[in-house]
Amino acid sequence: MMDEGDFRAGDVLSVACPFTVTTVEQGVTWDCVSVRWPWWEIDNDSAFARWNGIVALGVGSGGHVAPEIEAELFRTDPPPEQLKAGDACRVGVPPTVVHVTAVDRHDPPLQTAWLPHPTQTVTVLRRGLSYREFPEESHLDGSGYTIHPGDGIPFTFELLMRPYPSLQMGDEVADAAGRAWRFEGPWDWSPFDGEPAGEGPAWPLVLLTRAGTPCSAEDAEAVAASTESGSHQETVREWMALTEASPTP
Repeated sequence: MMDEGDFRAGDVLSVACPFTVTTVEQGVTWDCVSVRWPWWEIDNDSAFARWNGIVALGVGSGGHVAPEIEAELFRTDPPPEQLKAGDACRVGVPPTVVHVTAVDRHDPPLQTAWLPHPTQTVTVLRRGLSYREFPEESHLDGSGYTIHPGDGIPFTFELLMRPYPSLQMGDEVADAAGRAWRFEGPWDWSPFDGEPAGEGPAWPLVLLTRAGTPCSAEDAEAVAASTESGSHQETVREWMALTEASPTP
């Protein structure tokens, strides 16, 4: 299992949350089921907002399903169509494959109407959904569904794939074709020659600088070893097979 602070854009994860007993509040509509949230506490001292302890979960019941409903990770047991206000149910996340589109850390923590206040936001998309495919009327911002690891919800995370695990944001490398590149993420490579990126860097890669300074021999060996076989395009294909999504907007 992953450490809750160890997330990177591009990661492919299996995320889950144990199903926990709660009650249905305010009934069930065509697009959401409202439940008493079993994990957070109400922050009565919050100057930011007020919260009544209820969370509305997106549900789909056939026909057109809005993108925000497709993105919803939480499920109820029994399913929403079998529930009404006052019913007992369980809420949780079955093991679900997602990919990370963004990671934001908050210092100080986000000011929310619940406790504990989040110290990070990890934005994910379920398998089959691609970055920025959502319409403007969706409440999603185009990058996906946000979760807050460490905010009291007992998520578990299993890392299925991390493209370019030996590289760090801002690394500068030389590829086998003699081109120099800056790494800003697995699908965000900037060639120094100003020419189109084409199919990406040619493996193997040579690490030139890290954090703006010459790299250590240990870091250089790790990058060379991790790109000794395979290719950038093979990495893209493996990622797409796991996510059933496009890696770029």
